[in-house]
Amino acid sequence: MNIFMSINIYLVPILAIVFCLNLVEVIKKVKVGESTSKNTFWLTLSFTIIVWSIAMGAAAAMAARM
Repeated sequence: MNIFMSINIYLVPILAIVFCLNLVEVIKKVKVGESTSKNTFWLTLSFTIIVWSIAMGAAAAMAARM
């Protein structure tokens, strides 16, 4: 359980910054018409890890209660 809480406390804020920066870059590139595949990959990866770590942290907390 501690590993998920550590990820949620330390890694999620960093991933949120990565997510926001890549989202802004994708929006800028779409406006100009440039390729967005690299930024889209990092955007998707950071979002997936954020959601996964929140879900696993919640599941670990529920398991600890029982």
